[in-house]
Amino acid sequence: MNLKDHKDVTERQKKEGEEVMKSALYIDPKIDMNSEKTISIIIHFKTQPAKAAVALAEAKGVPLTLEKAKIDVEESHARFQEDLKRLLDQKHIPYAITYTYTTAFNGVSMKLPGTAIKTLLQSKEIDAIYANKEYHLEPPLKPM
Repeated sequence: MNLKDHKDVTERQKKEGEEVMKSALYIDPKIDMNSEKTISIIIHFKTQPAKAAVALAEAKGVPLTLEKAKIDVEESHARFQEDLKRLLDQKHIPYAITYTYTTAFNGVSMKLPGTAIKTLLQSKEIDAIYANKEYHLEPPLKPM
């Protein structure tokens, strides 16, 4: 292998590594993906909420209207629904979307077996998956 070929291979490996880094998504370590139990998760989509997308585009000097950004959010939800049909419905994996987020956050909360998350990871819409936990604060006790 000559020096030019070596440089080409090294450059290709670097680009492939960058692609892997870009495509990596976050999965909350509290999620048990080996459990058959139904769990509640929150899925954060790669597409930003409309107002955030407009602000980010403006900061980069890229034109983006609020209307177009809203359409992008709607399309991200439609693509995710198609992914659910393709990945879960066809395999008869039970799930339920419990809430849809579009304003301050773009994504969904849903319930499904923990083992189904591995299948769901094939969706290109997903940026992160978090455990959906409720926290309750106890009010301070009143002095007697």
